[in-house]
Order: sequence, then structure tokens, then C-alpha cells
Amino acid sequence: MAGRRAALKAIDWVAFAERVPPNQRTMFNNLKTRSDAISAKLTSLPEKPAAIDWSYYRSAVVKAGMVDEFEKKFSTLKVPEPVDTQTALINSQEAEAVSASVPGLDKFKNMIPFDQMTIEDLNETFPETKLDKVKHPYWPHKPIGEL
Repeated sequence: MAGRRAALKAIDWVAFAERVPPNQRTMFNNLKTRSDAISAKLTSLPEKPAAIDWSYYRSAVVKAGMVDEFEKKFSTLKVPEPVDTQTALINSQEAEAVSASVPGLDKFKNMIPFDQMTIEDLNETFPETKLDKVKHPYWPHKPIGEL
């Protein structure tokens, strides 16, 4: 069952909670509560649905042959399961993003703390913060469109 397989993918709620900002903690708790409720409901369902008692319906339905027709159609009915075509692509994009973010993360881990930085240190660490007073001699030393 596709739903069962999807439910087996575990979410690391502790790691997730560490990344949630304090102002979004309520939304995170609501998400976790809802996810836990859905997961509990999914695990309470049987692996296979209950079998249909066709003999009961043959005795209860007056029109002859109607239940046999429904049983035949039901037995030939195949509900297609969606094919996962995106997971491999997402995993490769995630691996690329992780490898691309490692140098940036190292930069942040090894830089001087902000409260100890001078303007020169800030401009050296983040070159985009440096003001070009030659190109834009008047305050705010940047084009208005970039502010």
C-alpha cells in the first residue's frame, strides 16, 4: 500500500525543532500534532481492506445479476498507484545544495563574531556590504533601487 510506504519515512522532529525560529514554534507544534494524528490513524488501518461479502448483497439486492455485475467490475478494477519520479531528482538537488553550502557554512563558522567585527572586517567577510564612495559619492552610497 502506497500510504503505508509513505508513512514509513521518518521525520527527525528534534533536528526539525532546532531549526524552527521562536516566533514559529506554535505553527511547528501544530504541524507535529497533525502529523502525529495522521500517522496514528494510518497505522491503525489494516494493511488490506475488509473483503466484501458478496453473498450478503446477493440475498439483499432484489434485481438478479446486479451484484454479479458489480463483483465482476470490482474484481477487474485496478487503481493505479502513482509512480515516484521526483525523489531521485530531489535527492540529487539536495546533495548538490549540501555540497555547495559547505564552503559558506565554513565561512560562517570561522569568521569573527559580529560583536567583535570592525567595518573593515565586515567588508572583508561580506564584500557586498562595502560602500562604493567613488561611484556613489553621496549618502547612501548605493543606488536607490538597491536599498
